[in-house]
Amino acid sequence: MKRSREPIIWVLFGGGGMASALFLPVLILVLFIALPLGWVQSAPIDDLQWLVRHPLTRLGLIVFVMLCLFHWAHRFRYTLYDGLQLSHLNEVIAVLTYGMAMVGTVVGAYLIWGVG
Repeated sequence: MKRSREPIIWVLFGGGGMASALFLPVLILVLFIALPLGWVQSAPIDDLQWLVRHPLTRLGLIVFVMLCLFHWAHRFRYTLYDGLQLSHLNEVIAVLTYGMAMVGTVVGAYLIWGVG
């Protein structure tokens, strides 16, 4: 009996949906609205550099990026599969979408770990 990879994909989809729903609005609000408008005061640059250079912070950012990308890949795959009725290209679409998520994760990890 062949084992399916579908539960792993669904876990990544659910985790990415939860992470992006919980953290992206907060990040957008703080970084792109509250800071430029002066609603909150920015931390000293030394504290921010220490936080961003800490290995656990970098690992957390990499996991966050990975989950968001796999959530996108799963949603986009089923949009093409069900929405555009491209069921005959299911394997090609799966390889391309999840492949792009993996490549994006590797590039994001390289960029995040390469800073500082």
